[in-house]
Amino acid sequence: MASASVVAPRFNQTSAVVSGGGQTAFSGVRGRRLTKAEMIWLAFVTVQALDGAMSYIGVFTHGLGIEANPLVAWYMSAFGPALGFTAAKLFAVTCGSILYITARHRWVAALTLLYLAFAVGPWAHVLAGSL
Repeated sequence: MASASVVAPRFNQTSAVVSGGGQTAFSGVRGRRLTKAEMIWLAFVTVQALDGAMSYIGVFTHGLGIEANPLVAWYMSAFGPALGFTAAKLFAVTCGSILYITARHRWVAALTLLYLAFAVGPWAHVLAGSL
């Protein structure tokens, strides 16, 4: 895949150690471009984190009944909201990571857009109305 214009730091192992010759711990940092696949995976993880945080805030604000996903609602009733959302989001990120590792990047991108449209978007609407 082609690389994109986002730059991430890359550490040179030999110069990442502080020495007396004027080098600092980060003197070996060089820029490297993230691939589109990496950006898609990072967007997926970010959207999962947003969904988890917004869901937690929504449940805290409006009660347990507002959670529309019956599996997540069961996790919450069994383990409490914090552990329930954490377990659900870790499972989602694990599944997305498996798709990423097996080069199913279009699936990860599609799931990211679905979560934006049907999870983060509605939560943003609900939470904006409760401010």
